[in-house]
Amino acid sequence: MSVTVIRKASWVVRWEGGKHVYGRELDVAFDNSGILHLGAAWQGIADLEVDGRNRLIMPGLVNIHCHSGDEPLAKGLFDDTGTPQLWGNALYEFSTLIDSDADAKAACQILMLSELLASGVTSCLDIAGDHPRWIGIAAESGLRVWFAPGFRQARWRLTEAKALDYDWDEAAGETARDEALSVLDRVAVDGSCRLTGVVAPSQIDTCHPDFLVRALDEARSRKLRLTVHAAQTMAEVTELYRRHGKGPVPLLQEIGVLGPDVILGHGICLDHHPLTRARTAKDLETLAATGTNIAHCPVTFARSGQGMESLGQYLRAGVNVGIGTDTIPFNMLEEMREAIIQSRCRSGDFADINTAEVFHAATVRGAQALGRSDLGRLFPGAAADVVSVDLTAPSMRPVHDPLRSLIYAGAERAVRDVWVAGRHVLDNGKPVGLDTAGALAEIDAAKARAIRVAENTKGCSFNAIAPRCLEMPA
Repeated sequence: MSVTVIRKASWVVRWEGGKHVYGRELDVAFDNSGILHLGAAWQGIADLEVDGRNRLIMPGLVNIHCHSGDEPLAKGLFDDTGTPQLWGNALYEFSTLIDSDADAKAACQILMLSELLASGVTSCLDIAGDHPRWIGIAAESGLRVWFAPGFRQARWRLTEAKALDYDWDEAAGETARDEALSVLDRVAVDGSCRLTGVVAPSQIDTCHPDFLVRALDEARSRKLRLTVHAAQTMAEVTELYRRHGKGPVPLLQEIGVLGPDVILGHGICLDHHPLTRARTAKDLETLAATGTNIAHCPVTFARSGQGMESLGQYLRAGVNVGIGTDTIPFNMLEEMREAIIQSRCRSGDFADINTAEVFHAATVRGAQALGRSDLGRLFPGAAADVVSVDLTAPSMRPVHDPLRSLIYAGAERAVRDVWVAGRHVLDNGKPVGLDTAGALAEIDAAKARAIRVAENTKGCSFNAIAPRCLEMPA
């Protein structure tokens, strides 16, 4: 086993006494078995020595909600687009317009993993559809990847009046679930110990309650997590009230699909949110009491003028909330910055949340959601998932509090090196195991193909569907 030693790191975020703390001028030694030493000069074997001067060494970030399938294709398309009849959300009308074939899915996955690595992510939960290279690309990337092949019984459809409706096909849902479970069986035999499965019924509103119950049974029989999108939009919540007379959290509580092994995607429109018809404010208490996890992805919803009320309130209520990127940009550091800003804006209180709490959410809380107490923190015995940040980068200087500089100003521009399980996977800002240049070459052609399909579906030019932000005079 090759031992890497980072010598005399200027700043280290280490785990001590149940919290992250700063250390100065420390050695960090690790191999593929984990962190061997974090302290004064390492006296043991050093196969590779890395200069830690002018570096911040921190644990890898844990992204508990992202989608690799089509999202990079949508860059620059729908940022100014929404459906007014559905509270301005673009999800139902526009997200399904851009699809990708197998080659494009591989390129999208490579680009997502490259961007995540560049922003310091070492673990991610990828909710996507299977394709021939899905598992292979993840293995080559060096990241820890939780595979969540989605399945559902219904698909969204908008009526002529722009109301949300559903096309149900229960038989197709059963088939899709079985196919997803077969993917998880393939993941289970991976020998790297970096790949894990997650059972992923896609959305609470596209699955019948009994289907969700059976999905959780499958997850628990395999000792896996379950993730499902829930309370993500008012359109979804309104539909659940129509069907069941209750919102998403009471419904999931009634059917028993809550708990420490359940991750709810987004969890925005709870009963305390000002847009909901409920005025009971009991959902946070239920989530905290059951230990259910929330994946918070503020950037994509902020684009539609929506947001969680507020992250600080969830944490004070005792709910475990991790951070995800969801869609583009796949940049965890920008997501963390937005989480802070949105929480303060939505609450109207600058003290609603602080930098340390959001860093904790993006590391330890995300690891808790995935059931991994060895991730998201640096201490002897923890996994060797390590990020090195360049403190000489212009966006980081002058350095007083390096995490604040990184989250509020530096972001991915200052991330230089990443190790996962002791393996060097980002070298001077470049992914080691991913063909990012090849994926970029493919993505332009794939986007052109996807736009042609969307134009045929809508019967008009794409600029009529999603006009560019500036006019192009003849």
